[in-house]
Amino acid sequence: MSGRAGGKAKPLKAPKKKVNDLDEEDLAFKAKQKEEQAKLKEMQAKASGKGPLVGGGIKKSGKK
Repeated sequence: MSGRAGGKAKPLKAPKKKVNDLDEEDLAFKAKQKEEQAKLKEMQAKASGKGPLVGGGIKKSGKK
């Protein structure tokens, strides 16, 4: 092998992706996940509008 051709060779073709057959359980699970993601985003939007949850505490100074 010469210096230019060193290292791992790339495959010529990408492997084919498997086609997944989704049954009712998988579809229900995906719908539930999507719904939970939407709820999470909504909660984050509500929380971002308010100030910090913890107000007090010991603050560290920049000095060492």
